[in-house]
Amino acid sequence: MRKLSSEMEVEVETLFNYAMRGKWGKVLEMYQNNPDALVAKITKSEDTVLHIAVSAGQTNFVTTLLDNIKDEACLVILNMQNSRGNTPLHLAADLGNVDICNCIAGRDPKLISCRNFEGETPLFLAALSGKKDAFLCLHYHQENKDDYTACRKSNGDSVLHCAINGEYFGLAIQIIKLYPNLTDAINEDGESPLHILARKPSCFRSSTCLEFFDSIVYKCLIVDELKDEPEEPSNREHGKNFKYPLNYETCMNFLPMLMKIKGFSMDTKDTKTASDEENPLRKSFRIYEQTTRQNKIHRLPPNWEIMFRFLVLLMKAILIVFGVGTLWIKKIERKKRKHIWAEQVITELVQHASFYKYEHTGRNPHSFGHNRRENIDSYMSREAFSKRLESPILIAARTGVTEIVERIIDTFPVAIQDVDSDNKNVLLLSIENRQPHVYTLLTKRKLIMENAVFRHVDYQGNSALHLAATYKKYRPWRVPGAAMQMQWEYKWYKLVKDSMPPNFFARYNKKGQTAKEIFINAHGGLVKDGSKWMTKTSESFSLVAALVATVAFTTSTAIPGGSDQETGIPLLKGKPAFSIFTVSSVLALCSSVTALVLFLSILTSRYQEKDFAVDLPRKLLFGMTSLFTSIISVLVSFCAGHIFIVEDKLRYAVYPIYAATCLPISFFALVQLPLYFDLVCSIFRKVPQQSKVTSH
Repeated sequence: MRKLSSEMEVEVETLFNYAMRGKWGKVLEMYQNNPDALVAKITKSEDTVLHIAVSAGQTNFVTTLLDNIKDEACLVILNMQNSRGNTPLHLAADLGNVDICNCIAGRDPKLISCRNFEGETPLFLAALSGKKDAFLCLHYHQENKDDYTACRKSNGDSVLHCAINGEYFGLAIQIIKLYPNLTDAINEDGESPLHILARKPSCFRSSTCLEFFDSIVYKCLIVDELKDEPEEPSNREHGKNFKYPLNYETCMNFLPMLMKIKGFSMDTKDTKTASDEENPLRKSFRIYEQTTRQNKIHRLPPNWEIMFRFLVLLMKAILIVFGVGTLWIKKIERKKRKHIWAEQVITELVQHASFYKYEHTGRNPHSFGHNRRENIDSYMSREAFSKRLESPILIAARTGVTEIVERIIDTFPVAIQDVDSDNKNVLLLSIENRQPHVYTLLTKRKLIMENAVFRHVDYQGNSALHLAATYKKYRPWRVPGAAMQMQWEYKWYKLVKDSMPPNFFARYNKKGQTAKEIFINAHGGLVKDGSKWMTKTSESFSLVAALVATVAFTTSTAIPGGSDQETGIPLLKGKPAFSIFTVSSVLALCSSVTALVLFLSILTSRYQEKDFAVDLPRKLLFGMTSLFTSIISVLVSFCAGHIFIVEDKLRYAVYPIYAATCLPISFFALVQLPLYFDLVCSIFRKVPQQSKVTSH
């Protein structure tokens, strides 16, 4: 940077003040008076006014400035870099300003391949920020569209790596269509785009936990698949972006849907239904379902599909009317959209790969020669090679992404033989990391069951049963408390043991341990913690059960209204309230005593590992059920007996009091309800649900 004169320094300071205050008209006047100020760097980051204008989104200023200067001066200012090496085109691509990208790239297409000090091109930054329109604009301005140089960073990351890592799946689909060779490209760590996608379990339904009502809405929503956009951005029609409140959106969609039902033809271009989540210029509401899913789902007839979409839209309108927020529905819709589009990206990645490409994962991040093996060997270090050995299917098995595991096995059956650096295959990793969905998928495959996969051992000699017997510090199951964690651990161990092939035999690992020994040693602390929890819970409940039993016994021996002195028959016999009192008092006494016995049996238990599987949870469940029944019965018997001593004119006044008496009990039941449901599910569910926490 050349040294400026004192007069020029004053002008630069004035130029800086005008730019900071947004007085772009004054800036144009200064440029007209002194063209040398074009190249002046006016900030500490060495930005020119053009850099600042692009960052502020001043499209009119940029186009006016570039239209009114000579071509030589235009190229000079467009090639100027700030302290990070960014040209104005870098900033425009990062912000996704399509108009400025079109204006600059149209004047100097070579800037698309210009790298900043981080080795990033404007095309790469557009993908890194998820700006699909800006990316397509820059792509179509490239002079050589078969040149992949601008798509890579110096460390080997490609635009497809960035799009998938940022979960911009709409952009990822476009990149795969435009640059199919990038599907197998690897960076300096040996990671391909499929590796990155396999490390994102939250992008898939199999690894996402939904609440009950969320799952119902999730199943009702319909999302369209992504479509590619082959036409150039300059030829696409950009509709107006109407702004209206979120609650009006459903209403705005009713008219087109009604016209479709009545038989009117509506223009539904693919470019409108194929919009993606990361582009805010697209229509925000999308209704779902994958209609073509590799011969698995048959498309509905057009009239049925339109009617079904209308019913879904009507349901959303009803939910809004009854106060259910649109944001809640949109949140679930975005989640499902991400799941569907991630599966679509998987399909594209696998379809563009062959087994040979899968075996060697990708290309040299610095070159794209024809000799692929030579390119890989020229740069990969020993560490990167060891990372490459952990193929995408192994990562997916460890993180619980069944969609990737299933798709790769269907396309490349030999991938089931892949092992990691510890010689663990897909089955062993799914067992070790407690991924029941992946394990269930593998056990349903006849080819895998007949294979030696189940008899495979790692370098330590651990079999599938040995790994099922291990236990890590984090809680692998989506249940509370050490006791229920222990229950699922034992069930998981039994599930793996029972699903082993008939010729599978117990064996020792290299440390001379059997699976049973590992299970007992590894779960000793969990058994201890579970025993403490069971003991404290049973003691608390047994105390309440004893109090209720005492009250119930006293109540059952007291006869409302007394009895006949000669016959001993109750005077109120035959009254409906007396019958209710009689039944409820006996039920309260029997259920309270039953609960007390069950809790005492838990306290006297031996607390062996297998006791946590069925015996202890079942006793706790039945004990809680009996306790709740006894408490309710005591209240009913009290109200039924008390009603006889209340005057007729006051009977309607005591009903609210009876209801208020039930509130504390209802609150207690609601507090214990989650534990109760967890116990029910744990007893009747055979395959457990994995936790959101996964080991890495």
